[in-house]
Amino acid sequence: MGRGRQKAKHTKVARELKYFSPNTDYTALERELTSSNHDDYTEEAAKWAEYADDEDDSYVADEEPHEQHERA
Repeated sequence: MGRGRQKAKHTKVARELKYFSPNTDYTALERELTSSNHDDYTEEAAKWAEYADDEDDSYVADEEPHEQHERA
């Protein structure tokens, strides 16, 4: 397939995607947003909280840049 045909095909697909508007199921969205899944997250976070050490920030980069060696 030549470049012109390929570009035309991509343009057609892009236009279809741009103007495509699916029907939104607002009741399903409401169910998803009001579900109690966030309780599961807090339980999971509590289970791993013992491994978190707030004192140890060695993995964080220093706030001040390191001084480079001065050349004489």
